Amino acid sequence: MKKDAAKPGGFPDTAVPTSAPEGGLDGAGELPPPTPIVAGVAAKPDDPLTLAIDVGGTHLKAGVLNTAAVFVAGPSRINTPDQATPEAVIAGLIGIIGPLGAFDRVSMGFPGVVRHGRVYTAPNLGTQAWHGFPLAQELARRLGRPVRLLNDASVQGLGVITNTGLECVITLGTGFGFALFDEGRLAPHIELGQHIARGKRTYDQYLGNAVLERIGRKKWNRHVERAIAALETLVTFDTLYIGGGNAKHVDLHLPKSVQIVSNQAGITGGVRLWEKKLEEIGP
Repeated sequence: MKKDAAKPGGFPDTAVPTSAPEGGLDGAGELPPPTPIVAGVAAKPDDPLTLAIDVGGTHLKAGVLNTAAVFVAGPSRINTPDQATPEAVIAGLIGIIGPLGAFDRVSMGFPGVVRHGRVYTAPNLGTQAWHGFPLAQELARRLGRPVRLLNDASVQGLGVITNTGLECVITLGTGFGFALFDEGRLAPHIELGQHIARGKRTYDQYLGNAVLERIGRKKWNRHVERAIAALETLVTFDTLYIGGGNAKHVDLHLPKSVQIVSNQAGITGGVRLWEKKLEEIGP
């Protein structure tokens, strides 16, 4: 996949369908040949259908949306494999994508650092096998459609922001996700989940699902409250959106500048990943 030197790391390039290189793909070992699960063109060029994929530490989700971000198929989900290697995750995705029907392009949110279609970190998938893995290229090869890949919190943000002021997005799930937008313009990715939140604990360790289950909702909400205050000082946001699977457990008196949003935005935001604005990001 060609790298666009004008774009900062973390902004989406487009991976187009190709054959696998001899000897397999970096980090993947020997993957199966492409599976022709789609055929023909799903929609008119000016009204393409987007297969949106949300990879999480707990679930893999996918749905097909029109340009208005309305589901025409799905969403479907399965549990993330216990051994969440590239091979296992891709196999799981292929299994839920097949019944969804035709689509023209693919958007994917991934929980870690991604650059130019490659994965560099996957802290909540529990495996080093992802480092350097060309996920966008491999999906394009397997699905026969162009693919764009972005951090999952950034995709969630695309599904909820209003392009007004400084908008911050956090996701509460297996771990902690973060994205920042200035007048709708996506800032370079910061893996805030790996930063120290309190004591020696990172935000992943302070707000992730494991600590919620261990300390219970009441104490966990205190953690969320402290994190919101810290973010307000750090970012000085105009609006903070809280999404992710555990956002439903937030039980706090929130100011108007802080909003709980649907976790579906992690999928529906995939349509905006194909907007011209994201293609033009860069110095």
